[in-house]
Amino acid sequence: MERKPIVRLQNLTKVIGKKKIIDDLTLDLYPGQITGFLGPNGAGKTTTIRMMTGLMEPTSGEVFIEGKPISENFEESMSKVGVIVENPEMYKYMSGYKNLVHFARMNKNITKERIDEVIAQVGLQKRINEKVSTYSLGMRQRLGLAQAILHKPKFLILDEPTNGLDPAGIREFRMYLRKIAVEQGVSIFVSSHLLAEIELMCDRIAVIQNGKLLSIKEVNEQQKSHYYIEASNQEKVVDFFNYKEITFESLGTGYVIPLNKEEVPAFVVEMITNDLQIYSVTPHRKTLEDQFLEITGGGQIAESRTK
Repeated sequence: MERKPIVRLQNLTKVIGKKKIIDDLTLDLYPGQITGFLGPNGAGKTTTIRMMTGLMEPTSGEVFIEGKPISENFEESMSKVGVIVENPEMYKYMSGYKNLVHFARMNKNITKERIDEVIAQVGLQKRINEKVSTYSLGMRQRLGLAQAILHKPKFLILDEPTNGLDPAGIREFRMYLRKIAVEQGVSIFVSSHLLAEIELMCDRIAVIQNGKLLSIKEVNEQQKSHYYIEASNQEKVVDFFNYKEITFESLGTGYVIPLNKEEVPAFVVEMITNDLQIYSVTPHRKTLEDQFLEITGGGQIAESRTK
């Protein structure tokens, strides 16, 4: 049975003045799946999110939530969406619980039992009755997540959700998101500059540059293995690779080549037969950073937030 997307971005285009900010972007987002949204600064990530939430009208194209265009069903569509943008804004002089009660009043049919359930889901039971001003950044992020899922959204948008969090806080937040996606079938869309975080958090990754969707890849997508080879006489090594028509990448004092594990023994023997002295052969996994730079041609993006 074909899986239906919760959200569909169909041929989205946004033109401001004479500049095309988003160019014919089409993307499906599925239940129970976390999709990362990567791109250099100015690629169009924020503009896309604004159109997804109805804050900006597309020049052409449409956003569908559960098959209905948001342009024609805005209120109903937005009732199925939760949003966290960087550091959530809270009333700091109020307790976490009172913040959730205040938010609940703006939505229909949110019971006390639902509030208690969400508090437990994000692990804030022990501190929920304390003022938000006493919360750490990580606790405020958890409260923001609780607020975003209080009305049981089908689709959750997160724009730079872990800015300022320490490594432990990032890991904790990631675990909560995974739990929500898997247990509740929520589709989660995460825009971030942090490659390592996206790689750990997401099931698949969409890359945007200059307003165009360049790539959609599964994080665990099976690809041909790569090996790092160090050998004597670099000129002869390059000649050998060219003769074999092998694509290679220079890295440090060696080379990265596409090679399956079962091909390694015969390849090493052939190199030795051609008078190439091998110093090392080790598996080489291309990181998300490597793949991102290949796709975008070197678009600027942060590798991590810690120094």
